[in-house]
This record gives sequence, C-alpha cells and structure tokens, in this order.
Amino acid sequence: MTKLKLCIGLGGAMLSSVHAFAEQHHLPILQYHHVGDSLPFTTSVTPEQFQEHLDYLSDSGFQVVDLASGLDKLKAGKGLPDKAVAITFDDAYKNIYINGYPRLKEKQFPFTVFINTDPIVRKNPNFLTWDHMREMKQYGGVFANHTISHPYMMRKQAEETFDVWFDRIKQEVMQVEDLLIQKLGGSPQMLAYPYGESNSYIRSFLKEKGIVGFGQQSGVVNIDSDFTNLPRFPASGAYAAVSTLKTKLSSLPMPLKDIEKEGDFAGDSAVSMVLTFKEGRYRLRDLTCYVSGQGKAQLNWLDKRRVEVTAAKPFSYGRGRINCTMPDYKTANFHWFSNVWVKPRAEEGYVEEKSEKNSEK
Repeated sequence: MTKLKLCIGLGGAMLSSVHAFAEQHHLPILQYHHVGDSLPFTTSVTPEQFQEHLDYLSDSGFQVVDLASGLDKLKAGKGLPDKAVAITFDDAYKNIYINGYPRLKEKQFPFTVFINTDPIVRKNPNFLTWDHMREMKQYGGVFANHTISHPYMMRKQAEETFDVWFDRIKQEVMQVEDLLIQKLGGSPQMLAYPYGESNSYIRSFLKEKGIVGFGQQSGVVNIDSDFTNLPRFPASGAYAAVSTLKTKLSSLPMPLKDIEKEGDFAGDSAVSMVLTFKEGRYRLRDLTCYVSGQGKAQLNWLDKRRVEVTAAKPFSYGRGRINCTMPDYKTANFHWFSNVWVKPRAEEGYVEEKSEKNSEK
C-alpha cells in the first residue's frame, strides 16, 4: 500500500519508482572454478572472458547479491532485487585471487568461494592462503565449505563399512566448518558437493546441521527448491560465451509440484522421471527435455499436468543428466529444470541403497 501511494504521489517519477521496487523471487547462481589462460578448458574462463561476464552483468542492470543472504530471503518468502544473480567459485585456486578478485572488487560485486581445505593447510602454492581470504572478505568475499580433500562423497573406500564411510564424510564436512570459524571468524553454513554428487544420507545430514547444499545440475533457485541440493549454472569452458549466459540469467524456475524418480542412480535401463506441474497458465505442450549425449527425451503426458520424461537409452558410466526447458507464458524467458544421475561401476564403491545400511548391521 505504501509503495503504491508513493508512486502515485511522485507523478512523473512513477516509472522509476516502480523499477526501484521491482522484485524477483528466484535466483540464478553462476558457478566458476579457474580464472586463467592455461588451465583445464572445461572448468576455466580466461581473465578476459571473466571481465566480459562482469561487464555484461553491470551494463545490463543485474544486481549481484550475496549468496547466503539471498538464499535466506528466498526461504523466508521475501523478494530479491530485480535481475538478482549470485557468483560462486568451487575449489580454492590462487588464480581466483590473482585474476578474479581484482575485477570483482572493482565492480563491488559480492562472491562466494567454496574451499577444500587440505591444499590450503598444506600450503600448496596453487591455492589460496588464509591471508588471501581475509583480504577478500573485506571486499565482498565469502568462504564456504567444499570438504577437506574433495572426495567423491558417495563412494566408500576399500573395506569401509557404511558407518565408517558415513563418519568419514561427516568429518570431511564438519572439520571445514570448524576451520572457517577458527581462521575466518565464521561460516555461512553452505557446502558445494565435490563433483556435484550427494545421496540421501549426506543431504539428510546437511539438513540436520542447517547447512545448505549445492549440486552441479543447472537451474534457478526459489522457495520450492531442495536447499540440500541447489542448482547452479556453469559459466566456464563451453558455457563461457556471454550469449549462453544471457538465456540462463533470464531463466525462471520450472513450476513443479512434484518430481518422481527412482533415486540418484542410473542402471542398465534408460532413466525416467515423472514431473507434476503446479496449477497455472503454462506452455506445457512446449516443454522440451534433452538427455546428455542423446538428444531429446521422450515425453509421455500421463494427464494434463503430469509428464513422464524418459531417456532414449541407458547412460554410460559416470554422471548423466536431463535438462528440461519451457517457454514462459508471458515473456521471452524460459523455465528451466535439470536432474543428474550417477551410473557407478561396481569397483567404485558407491553407497546406493538404504537397505545397504541395514544389511551391514
């Protein structure tokens, strides 16, 4: 009511006031790793590309927000600034400090770095130091959890029982939380899963500890998201072109009421999931889903708001995903949803089923 009266009272300034009060209730999050010239292509942007990204954000009116604060607002049902976006880095590479931080500082953009602490404690020269991080904290840097040793968290080591594995994984998380408090004065209680992999045990543990978790599936976050497995958009390697960022930054959450799938793992059959959409006016028949390495998925509409999405063939070993997009009814933007499965080899020791815990006791 107050905002409406203010806009009316300002007369000719009404349009600018409306813009100032514009809100969005979702958040795209960009994921980076390296910022450098001679690094792995898939996880790198050059300093020039990174500068181009930041220039595009500022020139196009995007509002870069602190990740933890933005997520707190979304969970509380509060709005974010119009065109809000968050910037994150995985791992604690020194080139973030050398090539990324000065550009972020110049723009006054907040950012979050998920750190794996083992190379930091061992003083690996290719990784950040605690002094680097203390400096970066003064100019918008936030440092969060990426485990101690960057393990495949879902895998047991040789001869490990379920309980020994789970205790080790808990230590991978909680020791970093302790170090963040000891060395940097606090923790935002956020964890990026190494390789984006987690299972129900790990996610339940994070929920119990009040820690927000991030995977490596793509999409945008809103109040309906699973805050133990949030999506982010990769912005490195093949995804570093500004033209690809534009679509992702303008993406909307997929209006899903429910997602039915058989766990986190792919087997010898093609994966499938059933998506149930919320009530509302959506372009459901324009939904398109793509399977990594396969092309379009098969869509079988079970009723007017439920669709079964099925891959054409089984996944190869490793991680596979299905990305779904749907044009928005009112704008030129797209709703976006992604799901990742892992197809493990037997020798990799993945903890797969809840029944495994019972069978070992």
